[in-house]
Amino acid sequence: MSHKRQPEDGKIGSAGSSPEEKRPKVPALRNVILEVMKTQAIQRFISTLEPLIRRVVKEEVDVAFKRHLATTKQNCDKQVNPSMTRSLQLQFITKLSLPVFTGTRIEGDECSPVKVVLVDGLTGQVVDSGPESLSKVEIVVLEGDFEGDEEDNWTVEEFNNNIVQEREGKKPLLMGEAFLNLYQGTGIVSDLVFTDNSSWTRSRKFRLGARVVDNNYDRVRVREAKTEPFMVKDHRGELYKKHYPPSLVDEVWRLEKIGKDGAFHKRLRRENINTVKEFLTLLCIDASKLRNILGTGMSAKIWEVTVEHAWTCTLDKQMYAYYHPDTQQRVGVVFNTVGQVLGLLSEQQYIPNDELSETEKAWFLLVC
Repeated sequence: MSHKRQPEDGKIGSAGSSPEEKRPKVPALRNVILEVMKTQAIQRFISTLEPLIRRVVKEEVDVAFKRHLATTKQNCDKQVNPSMTRSLQLQFITKLSLPVFTGTRIEGDECSPVKVVLVDGLTGQVVDSGPESLSKVEIVVLEGDFEGDEEDNWTVEEFNNNIVQEREGKKPLLMGEAFLNLYQGTGIVSDLVFTDNSSWTRSRKFRLGARVVDNNYDRVRVREAKTEPFMVKDHRGELYKKHYPPSLVDEVWRLEKIGKDGAFHKRLRRENINTVKEFLTLLCIDASKLRNILGTGMSAKIWEVTVEHAWTCTLDKQMYAYYHPDTQQRVGVVFNTVGQVLGLLSEQQYIPNDELSETEKAWFLLVC
């Protein structure tokens, strides 16, 4: 009997598959429309964005190219012209006399003129030759809190932005000779006064600044100068200001911590102590008495400040001698114009205080 051959595993039903199962799946019409719309939107976006991208890229390339050219030119210039690497700076070399008052000429310490110099930033030497050494310089007023960066550098714009202008309705802040001409790299500020105080500014202080006019020496920048910050007070305050140093003929209220017509001044005046010389004389002869005159209202610290200021007074070099009657003018005491004992005269020999023997010191204390 013949047997029918059975189909192989895995092929069962393959012959009986329907035509629909072999036909590829067709996307729905809605999906096709959406895809077409997305494609068209992207194409429109690209056509709009492409010119913008091209323009931005072109601009950036142009800027980068110009920077490259400028850097290349600058490097070439430095190789051809070494002066491009020079660093020139203006500097104030005089400290201002403080305090500064409106209407009073600006001066340096001990009434010295305020000097401005042009220096080489690399060597620190004054530039005393060349066109830069004859520069015209302008003196300006700066904000008291203008500092620059950590290395005390600043740009021209930063310097200019910190220049203080006068208040509305007021005169220019500086009156007088605001311009000066350097000679061999040095100039002097003369006949220049403030017209307004500094109390209305953000730091309540000013600085003086100096800048070169027409700063263009072969493209070498001359850095500006600035002083330390300081206060400017109204002129009426000058009538009551202290003197540094005081003089012997100054009224006693010129000393620190003694206000004019104040309690200490009145106490001293009642004891006929009207001048700095009279104050120092009593201090040398009887310091305890002077201390009692000023009273307990003057603390130990204030006393020290006043006495220290008084001793900065410039004394004349005149010396005096006192001979005790019992010594038949063989031994005498030497003192200065305010009664400060300086030493002894023994047999016409002058012996300073620090060279006295113990016996001489004992006699000295007995006589005094």
